[in-house]
Amino acid sequence: MFGKLKEKLTNFKKNVSSTIKEKLTKEEKITKEEKIIEAEPPTQKVEEEKKSIGEKIKSLVVEREVTITEQDIKRPLEELEFALLESDVALVVVDEILRSVKEDLIGRERKLFTSTGDLVEDALKNAMRKVLSVDGLDFDEIIRTSDKPVKVLFVGVNGTGKTTCIAKIGKRLKDLGYSVVIASGDTYRAGAIEQIDVHAKRLGIKVIQHEKFSDPAAVIFDAVKYAEARHIDVVLADTAGRFHTNVNLMDQLKKIRRVIDPDLIIFVDEATAGNDAVERAKQFNEAVKIDGSILTKTDADSKGGAALSIAHCTSKPIMFLGTGQEYTDLVKFDPEWLIKRIFE
Repeated sequence: MFGKLKEKLTNFKKNVSSTIKEKLTKEEKITKEEKIIEAEPPTQKVEEEKKSIGEKIKSLVVEREVTITEQDIKRPLEELEFALLESDVALVVVDEILRSVKEDLIGRERKLFTSTGDLVEDALKNAMRKVLSVDGLDFDEIIRTSDKPVKVLFVGVNGTGKTTCIAKIGKRLKDLGYSVVIASGDTYRAGAIEQIDVHAKRLGIKVIQHEKFSDPAAVIFDAVKYAEARHIDVVLADTAGRFHTNVNLMDQLKKIRRVIDPDLIIFVDEATAGNDAVERAKQFNEAVKIDGSILTKTDADSKGGAALSIAHCTSKPIMFLGTGQEYTDLVKFDPEWLIKRIFE
């Protein structure tokens, strides 16, 4: 996971460390030469005085500090900027990371025997926390506190793992003790109804479905009524994958929102889509006001651009990450969990 991003961040740490090491080596050499000249006894040289002078020099060298300047990290920062862009990190997020790293490093004093790499890594982690942490709704809290049934609408484009993601959420909710029904609102894609039905049967979850090409708003409305009548806790509503450029399908999505008034609208896309996923999330957010995102296929994502960018660019949290093919391969998103995997 995020192998290429790890490599590029490691290179940045090495570059800054190398620059500061060279700077410290030069200052250490100057310090030794100056202090030896100053400490040289004007008359006699005895072993005790030599020892005392040596200890003073050693103490001075150990405590020697060097201040990290903008010039010291200018070149490494330029390389970091290019590396982040190569990793499909959105430009606005790249700018934010660079700004934060500069603020954390410039002016910092680094002792001779402390690790520049640790300082740099801390600055990078802090920058990532800033872009990953946004205010927003917590999925589990909404499920726990909202009036039942809780209506969760899933949106996104075709081929990103949306239907499988719904099955994973259904499995998770059942494991937490909630009752669930799925609305098969993707009535257009060939095999979509059958696909969600297969998942639901494996998990023991009821599916509400109509014939192919039925009005998806009607299907989801019926699922909500079914849940209300049987005191089911959560309705998970699938929708047809659509691109934001398809006006008719986006209008249909707006209609679904008006009809069922969902408690949560979750955008689903694959982490490997990088900047495309970020742009699509922004467009869906403008159209129907998403409450958060789920990124699938993060286990196959070597770049990490979408994971680092999507929350910052939409101002809506990442709620879950899909990490594999099994129903249990779903991780509730935590910035520290992600940061740990980037730097482990």
